[in-house]
Amino acid sequence: MTTPPRSGLTAISTALLAMSRHLEVRDVLKTIVASARDLLDAEYAALGVPDDHGGFAQFVVDGVSDDQWKAIGPLPRQHGILASMLKDATPQRLADVRRDPRFGGWPAAHPDMSDFIGVPVADGDEILGALFLANKRCPKPEGGCGFTAEDEELLGVLAQHAAIALTNARLYERSRELTIAGERSRLAHELHDAVAQKLFSLRLTAQAATALVDRDPARAKGALHEVARLAAEAADELRAAVVELRPAALDEDGLVATLRTQVKVLDRAHSARVGFTNHGVRALPAAQEEALLRVAQEALHNALRHSGARTVDVTLARSGPGATLRVTDDGCGFDPGAVRRAGRHLGLVSMRDRAGGVGGTLTVTSEPGTGTTIEMEVPGG
Repeated sequence: MTTPPRSGLTAISTALLAMSRHLEVRDVLKTIVASARDLLDAEYAALGVPDDHGGFAQFVVDGVSDDQWKAIGPLPRQHGILASMLKDATPQRLADVRRDPRFGGWPAAHPDMSDFIGVPVADGDEILGALFLANKRCPKPEGGCGFTAEDEELLGVLAQHAAIALTNARLYERSRELTIAGERSRLAHELHDAVAQKLFSLRLTAQAATALVDRDPARAKGALHEVARLAAEAADELRAAVVELRPAALDEDGLVATLRTQVKVLDRAHSARVGFTNHGVRALPAAQEEALLRVAQEALHNALRHSGARTVDVTLARSGPGATLRVTDDGCGFDPGAVRRAGRHLGLVSMRDRAGGVGGTLTVTSEPGTGTTIEMEVPGG
């Protein structure tokens, strides 16, 4: 492969760095498309991810406004040069896409395109997607394509690295799904224990009411009222398990709503009072939200399982463009130095790793008999 010009090397280096910053699949797709369009100075760019039926499961565009995209209509399906590239994954460079025999027309709102270049995004034999660009911003040779052989070579390099970035993002999302599934299982177990305790108390109280019916009807009536109260609490716990216990969907709900839901579930599942307060935090970059959530979960697990705390408070506060998470309990506390010397970590190592991984800091404040505060500060995006 020939060496691209210095300007091309600089541009592709910038594009690769941009792709490496993202872990969410959707963000990676958007970055690939924007980088490709900028790299080849094209008016339009798109990346299609195949489904299992010869069409596109996802189709990300750059250079088309939101209103235009809505007006264009459904994703490309079983026709046209775009869909055909998912079957014949070879680079395509056309002087005028409209004259290609595979061209099947466009919806009325579709922008007009002429010169065209497309390359596959592949991992070995698996086609992960197809990357397309149209309308290079340059003088066109008579009857020729504005995109050159050097453009095709450069775009091919980008596509190879795009395949790596997309594969990594998919692996990351799969790993996160497994982590969420494990957390969901743990929370389900805690709710099961809480409901079991309520049902055990309910059975004992019902037995006492049965024994008192004949010799002390007034006390039996009070016991039956207690049965009704315990039954209502058990029903509430079951509703929490069915309605509120769902995977931590940061992409859909965001950090604040996800933390609030999990704290509510833990408050019901444990005898300790667990509370949550948010001071001005809205959306943060995905990596920061993920790290803050996992540290909060680890700190809550330690407080509720090991400290004997009566109250645990979770606070999220805006700190400049970033945020500060604070998990405080009034439990037995511990000596952090002694914990390290004894080779026990209470999850502190993983919490520090998560904080450091997003450019943040973690502070642990605790002494025997004084409770514990875990504080994590992260920068903004």
